[in-house]
Amino acid sequence: MRNTTILLFLCVLVLALISQGTAQVKLAQTGFQYLSVGTDARATSMGDAFTTVEGTSSALFYNPSGMASQAGFIDVAFNRINWIADINYNAFSIAFNPADGQYGVFGFTGMLVDYGEVQGTMVWGNYDGFIDTEIIEPKAYAFGLGYAKNLTNRFAVGGQIRYVGQYLGKSIIPEEGVKKNLADALAFDFGTLYRTGFKSLTIGMSVRNFSQEIKYEKEGFQLPLTFKMGISIDATDLFDQISESHDLIVSLDAAHPRSYSEYINFGTEYVFLKTFAVRLGYISSQDEYGFTAGFGIQQFGFGVDYSYTPFGVFGNVNRFTIRYAM
Repeated sequence: MRNTTILLFLCVLVLALISQGTAQVKLAQTGFQYLSVGTDARATSMGDAFTTVEGTSSALFYNPSGMASQAGFIDVAFNRINWIADINYNAFSIAFNPADGQYGVFGFTGMLVDYGEVQGTMVWGNYDGFIDTEIIEPKAYAFGLGYAKNLTNRFAVGGQIRYVGQYLGKSIIPEEGVKKNLADALAFDFGTLYRTGFKSLTIGMSVRNFSQEIKYEKEGFQLPLTFKMGISIDATDLFDQISESHDLIVSLDAAHPRSYSEYINFGTEYVFLKTFAVRLGYISSQDEYGFTAGFGIQQFGFGVDYSYTPFGVFGNVNRFTIRYAM
């Protein structure tokens, strides 16, 4: 009962903070949208319904408290995302459990975004009104340090602080010279998990990208703050006659983002013999995408996951994850 009260109190507190922070927000005008892109192939193939799926370092990208139940000493994941418009993401997460959870679990994350090459220009007094300058290679990045701990066998908390930034090349401004277009900030993620005690039913919440306003020049903007509440269960727990060779995780998240309308994440994962996994997901209220799918295989601590997302006029998005745990 005490743990439930704590969880409810935290949820109310977070909702109050978000309400205060979004009261004067200009909707659809947040920046650093690369922070909203799902990185882990397992999670994205489940429609990013990952708030209450726990036990791996990848939880740092969704709900840091999920890292608290990591069983082994180390969990490492490397992610590659072939995003729309030839944009490429590379991300990693690593978590250490030094004393079987006694001192909590420590984690690190990193993300690098390559936007490709863009031809730079500057104003000039010729017929075209401009001339070409150097090739611009815009980048984005995020590096984080996280911590999670099981306060009891049912209740877990976790958080992460990240240094995030975006570099959009140089501008050559007449009478002002060369100026670098660089913006950065500290962002905070935190979340909780509550294992209800009924079978494997788990509920949780997370807040991601909480930060002060930042700007390049005069106009400021907010990071894509997102609040999520989720619930999940291994559906095979409800049927005693089903063999332990099968697992069927069903997960549902409700998301309240700063920059656009609320949406629902839904995902399922069927696992056979703790080795082969097939996954399906759905994300509501999106213009160009909705359904997701993927599969994975793991053995002897190694795992490979793949995620596929049809993205309308932009083609298909493919994600790959390689992980190791011991």
